Amino acid sequence: MDLSNVRTVLSEHYDLAPSVELANEMQDIYARMDRVVTPPDFAIHAPYIKAINALKKERNAVILGHNYMTPEIFHGVSDFVGDSLQLAMKASEVEADVIVQAGVHFMAETSKILSPDKIVLMPDMEAGCSLAESITAGGIDEMRAKYPGAPVVSYVNTTAEVKAASDICCTSSNAVQIVNAMDADTVIMTPDQYLAQNVANESHKDVVYWPGSCIVHEQYTAQDLRDFREWNPGTKLIAHPECTPDVVAEADFSGSTSGILKYVTDTRPEKAMLITECSMASNIADELPEVEFVGPCNMCPYMKKITLEKILYVLHTMDGQVEVDADVAEKARHSVQAMIDLSRKLGL
Repeated sequence: MDLSNVRTVLSEHYDLAPSVELANEMQDIYARMDRVVTPPDFAIHAPYIKAINALKKERNAVILGHNYMTPEIFHGVSDFVGDSLQLAMKASEVEADVIVQAGVHFMAETSKILSPDKIVLMPDMEAGCSLAESITAGGIDEMRAKYPGAPVVSYVNTTAEVKAASDICCTSSNAVQIVNAMDADTVIMTPDQYLAQNVANESHKDVVYWPGSCIVHEQYTAQDLRDFREWNPGTKLIAHPECTPDVVAEADFSGSTSGILKYVTDTRPEKAMLITECSMASNIADELPEVEFVGPCNMCPYMKKITLEKILYVLHTMDGQVEVDADVAEKARHSVQAMIDLSRKLGL
């Protein structure tokens, strides 16, 4: 994306200069993020937030914000927020004409697959995913040849082509239940090897997997957690299941982003370290003022490609429309819808 052109176009139609006065008028929005966003930064964000929220009404648009979005996007302009499963369900339910995907590209594809008649906008087409890029439909064929008859459960962090080649999808929040529900003793999981290994530790199935991984979660080590416990005893360590099994074993709790939020909300630890993407803690900090979020985190460079500036630009120009081949979409829709239907049946 040519940011100089983006800024030129936006400057011709919107007053986006930092505004303390506007920020003061938007204190209800700022209150959702004032623990992690400074007043000067919010004065920068406020004109964009105002313009985006007004333009959403004009376009009959909604913004689906993933838990890894920065606070000004998560709290300032998103109509629905959540993990991959929650956003997939919302994409199939919303009545808007336009969906803006504040997340990465495979999520926008999923929204288009589930809402083919809607316009789906991606604020930055280069917001990809190392995990999704680790496997192709050919990889699915390889696994089927190696394990004949085994159903393929693919993580939603995959391209439409991979979803189309799979039997059903899963997210980190429902992976164990989806795998256990398969009518086979051996189940193929793609593409996250660590999620698959963690699922295998909780499942009665023989789980075999593709050797992919997430560049954010694979960086953590069990020794990191042990060192942090020694440095800051009493902190609850909470890991995402895309982390390696030894990290998950070392943690006090492991769960999807929605599972992490529920755990922290229910238990209200005095201190917590979220072993996942950086923005996760930022986005729940203001809702849980009694919890001190501490420790290091790893940032997803793809998620951080999504900015207020780019969201405003695609809503203004209607550029960045996501399309999925009709045949691929039909097959992929079956896999995603199978996941949604089974999740609802299981009460997830």
